[in-house]
Amino acid sequence: MSNPYVGILVNDSLFAGIPLGNTQYEAIRFYEDAGKHFGLTPCYFRIQDVHLKTMKVYAYVQEGHQFKRKWSDLPKVIHNRAIYLDAASARVLQKWTEQGVTIFNHWNRYSKMRIHTLLMKNEQIRPHLPCTFPATVENVKVMMDTYDSLIIKPTNSSIGRGVMKLEKQGKAWKLIYPINLKLTNRHWRTLRFRHQLPLLLRRRILKSNYLIQQCLPLATVNGSPFDLRISVQRGPSGDWGVTGIVAKIASRQHFLTNVAQGGKVASLADILNNHYPQLDREAVCLQLTNFAILVAQHLSTELPNLADLGLDIAMTSDGYPLFIECNSKDQRYSFREAEMQDCWKATYFNPMGYAKFIISGGTPPC
Repeated sequence: MSNPYVGILVNDSLFAGIPLGNTQYEAIRFYEDAGKHFGLTPCYFRIQDVHLKTMKVYAYVQEGHQFKRKWSDLPKVIHNRAIYLDAASARVLQKWTEQGVTIFNHWNRYSKMRIHTLLMKNEQIRPHLPCTFPATVENVKVMMDTYDSLIIKPTNSSIGRGVMKLEKQGKAWKLIYPINLKLTNRHWRTLRFRHQLPLLLRRRILKSNYLIQQCLPLATVNGSPFDLRISVQRGPSGDWGVTGIVAKIASRQHFLTNVAQGGKVASLADILNNHYPQLDREAVCLQLTNFAILVAQHLSTELPNLADLGLDIAMTSDGYPLFIECNSKDQRYSFREAEMQDCWKATYFNPMGYAKFIISGGTPPC
């Protein structure tokens, strides 16, 4: 009897690279390794590759050393690694679920403001959250009266795109902003002002949805702030667990820790050993792990079919966790960049293990 298929739903660009062996940030060879380990066959496709009337899919499957497209029944379990934001795609995914298909990480782009609102419901999580509001002109002014350092970010962007910083200097303020909103902008400018908000800032927050939040007191490495990407996933048992933790250190040129914006990666253990020897390393890691799992468990009670998250969590200089944001399409390459090979590989094994759990009739706990 052949191994059951597990679907990996992908976007057009990644799909086009599969037969060429160029799958960008996705190391699909790890899906293949995980499939062999769990007795599953991963297959890769897009929404448009599914024939809805027959529930058949024309997907890539590895045969030998090559990937070939073939028709098969739509798998009963699908891991969504694509971002589809249009209503038509959402309706298609809903029709699949109505036919008995389980899609975990069903939706991969939640508004940062919505995530903040959901987390505010939890009394245990609330003290770890920055003060956050929608970025209206009025709210920006109120926050400037309360805090000396503020972050303004698009509610639906990723990897640091479009993030700005307001910082008080004496009786004046400065706005640090990217000159464009491209994926890998490396050029920043500074505007100084005293009273009226800069026209550029007002235009950006009026044109798109932004949020404003207090700057968190991040721990630093040689003067540069750092935060942590924590992979939190359901695995073969169906329970949430932390797969890995990697530190992202801001470059000296600006305040962002995102790797795509010039941030550097390091292991948390090295940072704690070399820069925070006064802290109990095991206690700090346990506190961060427990907090990350608490966040994932709470979000999974509010949002459907979550199973694979990349949480950005900071820590203060005394090891206290601070929530930054939640990524429901974790790109995982921070582990690769930090040469944390086992963690990087495990981020692919756990979703396949969870798929096996579901196929075997398991019901995930909250």
